Amino acid sequence: MIVEGMGIVVAVGAVILDNEGRVLLGRHKPERRGFWAGKWICPGGKLMEGETIKDGILREVMEETHLSIELCDPLPPFERIVWDEGSVVLHVIYIDYTARVVGGELEPDSDLGEAIWVSCDELRSIWYELHEDTRILLTNARLCDWMGEA
Repeated sequence: MIVEGMGIVVAVGAVILDNEGRVLLGRHKPERRGFWAGKWICPGGKLMEGETIKDGILREVMEETHLSIELCDPLPPFERIVWDEGSVVLHVIYIDYTARVVGGELEPDSDLGEAIWVSCDELRSIWYELHEDTRILLTNARLCDWMGEA
């Protein structure tokens, strides 16, 4: 879980693929408000003090999905700064990897209210239901042939 208004947050997560090449997306529980509310996102959350980036990703994915993953390739980090009335209310640095499922059964937990596997075609049809930062993350991952089109 990432708490807004807490200085700079390092968020770690993964673009997770299954054996069919589908990507995992989740959506927070309705009572969870904030910057990501109501939009599809990739599993992840706040890196804990003293935790490595890789360990943080593995922990967050397990907490939110009950899946074991193997990290593949790092994705370019990026940041989001949200301002409200002249003050920073959220500053997030995203550090993510591509990953593949190696075990477990998908069961949304923790902050996620629902989770789905989507193909490239399905992803294209729900593109604007994804959080803007998730669209950046998936574009960086270049999972589908059409990603990066003008």
